[in-house]
Amino acid sequence: MQRTETPHAPSPLVPLTFCARRFSISELEMIREVTGECGALSRTEISRTLCELLDWRRPNGKLKNHECRLLLERLRDQGFVNLPALQSFRGRGPRRVRLTSRSDPQPEITGSAGDFQPLHLSVVGAENAEELRLWAEYVERYHYLRHRVPVGASLRYLVRSLRYREAVLACLLWSSPAWKMAARDRWIGWTAPQRAHNLPYIVNNSRFLLLPWVRVQGLASKILGQCARQLPRDWEQHYGYRPLLLETLVEEERFRGTCYRAANWIALGRTRGRGRMDRDHQAPLRPKLLFVYPLCRRVPQRLCQATAPTYTEPPDQEDRAWA
Repeated sequence: MQRTETPHAPSPLVPLTFCARRFSISELEMIREVTGECGALSRTEISRTLCELLDWRRPNGKLKNHECRLLLERLRDQGFVNLPALQSFRGRGPRRVRLTSRSDPQPEITGSAGDFQPLHLSVVGAENAEELRLWAEYVERYHYLRHRVPVGASLRYLVRSLRYREAVLACLLWSSPAWKMAARDRWIGWTAPQRAHNLPYIVNNSRFLLLPWVRVQGLASKILGQCARQLPRDWEQHYGYRPLLLETLVEEERFRGTCYRAANWIALGRTRGRGRMDRDHQAPLRPKLLFVYPLCRRVPQRLCQATAPTYTEPPDQEDRAWA
């Protein structure tokens, strides 16, 4: 069985920026033509076809299929395209995380941060389904923003220690950055074309969960420091290039950003209280504190290059407060 979707009246053609790419009127016309002619295909097949035609790829050459699916859904909501109906067996609404006893509260873990060295940060993905489900359970159950499927490139980490080999201490999610943030963009000093070209070289720490029974002072900043050293290599392995800058947003009413400050992240100010996809000023949010963390020297200059910026290993891993 299929679910029928109600068609919309077509919207006027204007250029569109989505997920760091600018789509011209001619490209939008092509998208409408392809979706109209390929109505017998699935949404995944249509999005892959469009990625090939638009040459919409990650720096490692892989198609941006997930982003294209989201673009098609946005264009459908605007009445610009009609999409084939979803199969009903896939369910409706966002994916739900089923909570099990694996994520139940654990006995309190205490001590000093040095007692937990060395830390072990493991990347979890589809190839390790059990670890991925555990990560999702912890975030859904204990993070105030809960679990959401990230848009674009992403890496998830589970953090353990040799002292507690089986116990998970923390969960992290790194994902694609916000399209625009005034304080960040001023700090970098780039133009709109430079931002569109080099935005993938910024990675956003969109989830950081120290599990509530882990009460170890200074451990959070230790985790951030080690992850900043490990992430460039892991990101390159998965996506074919190394990021230059990390960013994160901290909800000021809940947190002070102490662990980021202790890990030498740079506070750039507050956001304007808009969502990452809110270009029409219709989704007001609470302003948040913005922090960034350069991964090598001269990051603003590198991000303003017309050619692809390069990552160079820092000579001193402990010296991180670079402009």
